[in-house]
Amino acid sequence: MSKAQETKTRIIRQSAELFNLKGYAGSSMSDIMQATGLKKGGIYNHFASKEELALAAFDYAVSLLTQRVWSVVKTKRNAIDRLLALVSSYLTYIDNPPIVGGCPILNTAIETDDLDSPLRDRALQAINSWRDLIIRIIEKGIKKGEVRSTVEPDTVATIIICNIEGAMMMSKLAKNPIHMRRAIAHLQSYIKTSLV
Repeated sequence: MSKAQETKTRIIRQSAELFNLKGYAGSSMSDIMQATGLKKGGIYNHFASKEELALAAFDYAVSLLTQRVWSVVKTKRNAIDRLLALVSSYLTYIDNPPIVGGCPILNTAIETDDLDSPLRDRALQAINSWRDLIIRIIEKGIKKGEVRSTVEPDTVATIIICNIEGAMMMSKLAKNPIHMRRAIAHLQSYIKTSLV
């Protein structure tokens, strides 16, 4: 990797943490300069705008989350086991988050939900990608007879995502992981009893 690419990667990584903690609108250029140790020109040498950097930082943050989830899901072969692994992977988020500041999808969605912006579009793409993964797991499970044929995959995806994201928000706000633990336990029971 060239020195320029290393610098760009470092800017993305450090900005991702900053944006995830303070929000995109709440992070000034001086905040970015302080986080990266670079002057404005050094940052703009790699990114045409703050928005371009924000998109790259968001993609980086989501990739950390995706890697963690996929690393446990791909080790399972049965649809129920895959869903349980996916849900349970968020228990490690409490003590060992892949990025500081909570879920980048949730944070970005809340900040941009009333805006028409590329960042809002990117958050929507990320949540839809997560939904699609859950739907594919369930559809494959239905075909293989591992999941009841009457299960509605998109409904289950909504239930799983809303429970995890809501629990993440409550746990972060209260500074108490009990909400995430309760939601995960509920989802584990739901998957084992309602989908088979």
